[in-house]
Amino acid sequence: MSDQAGKSDSTISAELSRDLTLFHVMMMGLGMMIGAGVFVGIGLTMPKVGPGGLLLTFALNGVIAVFTAMSFAELSSAIPRAGGAYNFARIGFGRGASFVAGWMEWFASSLAGAFYAIVFARATVDFVVKFLLNMNTTGLAASVTVKVVALTAAGVFIYINYRGSSETGKIGAIFTVAQMLFVLAIGAIGLIVAVIDPQRMTNFQPFLGEDGSWWGLLGTMGVIYVAFEGFEVIAQAGDETIDPKRNIPKAMLYSVAIVTVTYVLVALASVVAFKDPGAGMSWFGDGNLNPTAKFTGAIEHLIPISGAGWLLVTFAIIASSTSALNATIYSATRASFALGRDRMLPPFFAKLSRTRKTPYIALAFTAVIVLTAAGFLDEHDGAATASIMFLFLFFVVNLCVIRIRANMGDELEYGFIMPLFPLLPILAIICQIALGWGIMGESIVAWIIGPAWVACGIGVYMLYSRSRVPAVAHEIQVLHEQSAGDDEGRYGIMVAVGNPANALELVQNTYKLCGAKDARVDLLHMVRVPDQVPLSDADEYMHEGRESIMETMLYLGPLFPISSHLRYCRSISRGILSGVRDNRVDMLIMGWHGRPKARTFNIGSTIDPIIERAPCNVVVLKGCGGNQVFKRVLVPLAGGLNGLFALEIAKILADPEEGEVTAVTVDAGRRRKKFDIDAFVETNIQTGKLEGPVRTKTVQAHDVVEGILAEAADYDLVVMGCTREPMVSQLVHTPIPETIAQRCDKPLVMVKASGRIRSWIKRWI
Repeated sequence: MSDQAGKSDSTISAELSRDLTLFHVMMMGLGMMIGAGVFVGIGLTMPKVGPGGLLLTFALNGVIAVFTAMSFAELSSAIPRAGGAYNFARIGFGRGASFVAGWMEWFASSLAGAFYAIVFARATVDFVVKFLLNMNTTGLAASVTVKVVALTAAGVFIYINYRGSSETGKIGAIFTVAQMLFVLAIGAIGLIVAVIDPQRMTNFQPFLGEDGSWWGLLGTMGVIYVAFEGFEVIAQAGDETIDPKRNIPKAMLYSVAIVTVTYVLVALASVVAFKDPGAGMSWFGDGNLNPTAKFTGAIEHLIPISGAGWLLVTFAIIASSTSALNATIYSATRASFALGRDRMLPPFFAKLSRTRKTPYIALAFTAVIVLTAAGFLDEHDGAATASIMFLFLFFVVNLCVIRIRANMGDELEYGFIMPLFPLLPILAIICQIALGWGIMGESIVAWIIGPAWVACGIGVYMLYSRSRVPAVAHEIQVLHEQSAGDDEGRYGIMVAVGNPANALELVQNTYKLCGAKDARVDLLHMVRVPDQVPLSDADEYMHEGRESIMETMLYLGPLFPISSHLRYCRSISRGILSGVRDNRVDMLIMGWHGRPKARTFNIGSTIDPIIERAPCNVVVLKGCGGNQVFKRVLVPLAGGLNGLFALEIAKILADPEEGEVTAVTVDAGRRRKKFDIDAFVETNIQTGKLEGPVRTKTVQAHDVVEGILAEAADYDLVVMGCTREPMVSQLVHTPIPETIAQRCDKPLVMVKASGRIRSWIKRWI
């Protein structure tokens, strides 16, 4: 009975209710961004970089935010699940990177929540004490009061998040609409004043202030970047949004556009608030005022009605900071929920309340971080620390969008695809590095807390998470693995076997290559399991793979150490590449059956990506089955590592008694500098890279492809190197080696040699 119960429990999954509309998720993003960040940011920025630097801080941060929002929008449309950057890193770089991303995402959103709680408390206390009670707000008593109010506000919104996502979305939307009205009113008044009284535009002189600098601008941009992070909150709502593939990208891009325009308008209003040139800089430079009070005072000058400025700004700050606090607690909770759901953290993080369907334990741990940060950090260090964590996180996401598009673009169903790929994520990465460097000059605390949290996360993963994380649908699943023992020191050859009919075609030539290298053999078969079939039923699809491997082992097993692997993956090429990396093989052998049906690929949808990305030597066999004897072997050459490797393979496959290898090049009469085939062969023989003898021949022909095909008619086997051009450039024209491979009717071998540096990068990165 207990066994059945345990089995039943293992099949029950935790799901979130899907009831958030485009309006709700867009309001969540705007709620995190609009208002509180700009109020504090203006007070922090103006004294350091002047009025012009103030506008540039918000405008340029908006542009940088658009770059990263594009990456989030594309990935969220293809992978709409709670977890955001954590899920993207899981699919892009694997478990270790995904845990660190989720760990950073959890902390970054929690710190942002603490920052907004402090902003709310500071504005509320200033308003009550100064405006209502007409008292001084400085001193220890005021500081303690601010902390108490901040902790209370955080506690209230932790409870609101416990009530559920529908409550969270509706309450957050109410606060966001209110704050939008207040903030836009301030911006509109500032714009009207600038139009009516153009003389106030002279307040922008000096543009960067008396002591401002472009380096200082970089620092202020980095600190205030936390005010642009709302699209990350939207990414967390993938499991709870209606039609997420369409609504999440829209919400992200709309919210960033709205918030950037709003920030610039409010910054303009704060500059033109003062009639006398220089009065604004004197006001913002007053060290006795906190950042929020500086902005509030500026708006009081803008609206010369007694108490009107204070009331308007106070209500705007209260509305904006509370909605941002609500959104960041939501985001942080969903990040830790995703870590628990995938066993990165203890499974109880993924427990849902029976009545509210909210992740209450994940929320409790998030509350600890939010309350601790709110109790110990001030506005400046809180904003800087949250910003540095978000910069770390967004750096990972921009790498992920490039890697996922390259490796899985044909597997995922995108609802949005960014333009100008990969220019935008590359620009975002460069800008994020620059902003992180700028923060170093603004807050050492941020650069202590941020890396320390990341280091703790790496420790948690190594000690706990790494051994407990199950594979998910987008990863490679090892279904069966049989090791031959400790033969890691030997040259490793992996054979990707298909079905029993073609498995034996690889045996004879694999035998020759293994014998020449004294190699260990890894047999790999990728199991095709339909997307709709649960992973637990994958065993039903393993029969063919087992048969293929057994047939091959009958021939090779008595001669070489053999390991066998059966793996499940949605993408065969990605599965084979994963096997190559996991088993540290030196050579991959595959079979090929001719020209692909899809014109997108030169060799095939499986082989093309492997040739480009494999971190090892690759040998592709076409029509080389049976007991064929290769007495005359032709190797077309144009130089390079692939050409040298082709000669090496040709020498191994040629008949040991009567085999003859001929290296050929075609003189088409168009090259300014002709390839010296004799010098190439002789040099490599003298340096020991190639065993002789090798005949050389130069063929005169108007067309390189036709010349080689005509020459191949007199040979038993053709061995040639693949092109080194990337796949994207091959879409424009099919390279010469691939064209020959498609048209040649002789047994043919295509090879790709691994370059040391390039292969190391592919293996580890």
